[in-house]
Amino acid sequence: MSNNKKKKLTPVQQEYQEIAKRREPARPIFKNSVRAFLSGGTICLIGQGVQEMFVHWAGFDEKKASNPTVAVMILLSVILTSLGVYDKIAQWAGAGTAVPVTGFANTMTSSAIEHRCEGLVLGVGGKMFELAGPVIVFGTVAAFVVGIVHMIFVPGAVGGP
Repeated sequence: MSNNKKKKLTPVQQEYQEIAKRREPARPIFKNSVRAFLSGGTICLIGQGVQEMFVHWAGFDEKKASNPTVAVMILLSVILTSLGVYDKIAQWAGAGTAVPVTGFANTMTSSAIEHRCEGLVLGVGGKMFELAGPVIVFGTVAAFVVGIVHMIFVPGAVGGP
């Protein structure tokens, strides 16, 4: 708890916070890390398998197979979220399911399902993109900053004589 918040608490509340902090069970960091690694790796392995199927059976080259691979992974995430399976996997796996693109698709789908009773526009569309908006903005700004840094530090990156 930050010191500013702690100053606003009464002495009894501060004492309670200290007792609660001491009684809080230790988090199994190693176990959680292994689960996150295994689940994230499994998702990436499945994605690699889907990409290999596009390369070998659909005649794509590796670069062109990446876009449909991402689309299939997003579709799988949406289907598993709709069936309630992805959330159970995420409870076991922790952050391992949140990092890949499937985690973002799960979050958006969960938000859309949760707010569907409010209507398609204000419920599903509005609440789903309430989450996606900051992610898209941050991604765009980060890409811009990386592009500027690349332009500064890599000679010849920008066209010219």
